[in-house]
Amino acid sequence: MRPAKKIIAIIPAKGTSTRIPGKNIKNLVGKPMMAYIIETAKQVKGIDRVIISTDSEEVAAIARQCGAEVPFIRPAALTADNVTTREVLAHAVDWLEEHENYVPDYVLLLYPTSPLLKKERVEEAIDLALRREPDSVFSGSYDKGHYWIEVEGGWERFYPIKQVNSQYQIPLVVENGAIYLTKTSFIRRQYVADKADVVIMAPDENIDVDYPEDWDKVEKILLERQGRAN
Repeated sequence: MRPAKKIIAIIPAKGTSTRIPGKNIKNLVGKPMMAYIIETAKQVKGIDRVIISTDSEEVAAIARQCGAEVPFIRPAALTADNVTTREVLAHAVDWLEEHENYVPDYVLLLYPTSPLLKKERVEEAIDLALRREPDSVFSGSYDKGHYWIEVEGGWERFYPIKQVNSQYQIPLVVENGAIYLTKTSFIRRQYVADKADVVIMAPDENIDVDYPEDWDKVEKILLERQGRAN
């Protein structure tokens, strides 16, 4: 039997959004968009706590209504566009250690922009982490594309260097931004460690809601699911 590990889910959710104003708390088929990922995280076996990192009191209030913890309001210095996700996660981990003497074994980064993410995929990531003990687990999809890189005077083949029939090509894996699970000891340096494992997902399994057209796609899918459930 594996020893129990403390896994904390951290969901960054700023109060502002450029492309879709207020998207994290905007109504998406009956509830705030971020409610979907909060509900998913709370259903996942093995997650100890679900915490929202936000700069907004309004987002914080709605997050608490959805069942997440908001133990702090993120400092304004950590809300600029050039602030990295690693800095946001490091702040959360540091705050919890300083104010609550709480140090998890793993940090699970989830985004409110992944309302379609299934709990089974998150549980798969946790199982991989505990069973195979990589420093990180992330979600992604296979990519058998052919890539070129711009060089001085033209273009140069980047991958694959040797052309083969597609069935023999070793695929790349592209991060899809849905799941990042990393040992806490690495978070202050990188939120995806070099020794990593991957949960393979279908390219269309998760939609990151970044643009209005993404919102429309997700809304349509959720309405269809709701129709089938009724």
